[in-house]
Amino acid sequence: MADIHVLFVEDDDVIREATQLALERNGFTVTARPDGLQGLEAFRTDRPDIALLDVMVPGLDGVSLCRRIRDESTVPVIMLSARADSIDVVLGLEAGADDYVTKPFDGAVLVARIRAVLRRFGHAGGGSTTGSTAQGALLTFGELEIDTEGMEVRKGGVLVALTPTEMRLLLEFSAAPGTVLSRDRLLERVWEYGWGGDTRVVDVHVQRLRTKIGQDRIETVRGFGYKLKA
Repeated sequence: MADIHVLFVEDDDVIREATQLALERNGFTVTARPDGLQGLEAFRTDRPDIALLDVMVPGLDGVSLCRRIRDESTVPVIMLSARADSIDVVLGLEAGADDYVTKPFDGAVLVARIRAVLRRFGHAGGGSTTGSTAQGALLTFGELEIDTEGMEVRKGGVLVALTPTEMRLLLEFSAAPGTVLSRDRLLERVWEYGWGGDTRVVDVHVQRLRTKIGQDRIETVRGFGYKLKA
């Protein structure tokens, strides 16, 4: 995965320098900044392929920076938090982050998570059309239309802007309409977590997807998971 440019925003000098070295040893180009305002400037100037944002940075905190980035781009964002606190995690995900990593983290784990996110963004497709109301590459669910080749979604004929992670999630649902998909399955298929993970990532992304395609389009099946209305 050559020529991948990472924006890394972290105010702790030791963590920033050590992580930058670890990422560069793994072949990434890294722009590191100590605060959110400098991070936003670097994002706009350098247009990185992925952003790693610490939640608690001065100037412009990581959650606010994530929102600013998401207003301008669908570039993948991973939040870094010193604790697995529910508020930190949920705020970051609701702001548009695709994943999060808790500090202290192992460099190899961080690299694996970055590569997993980049694979998802590079290959947003992959959902089968078997069993759906497919016409070629077009899936139709009421007023919702999913173009699986053009990677476009329309609701009532109006284009819906989805991040690649949201698109991958919707494709998983649309490949098996009416079938309950567990959070663990979605973590494995969309986030590539082969070892389990934090199901809050799934819950927040489902809520974000609902606000875009319709609150009643994805049903919650308590104790089991979610399903797309066929």
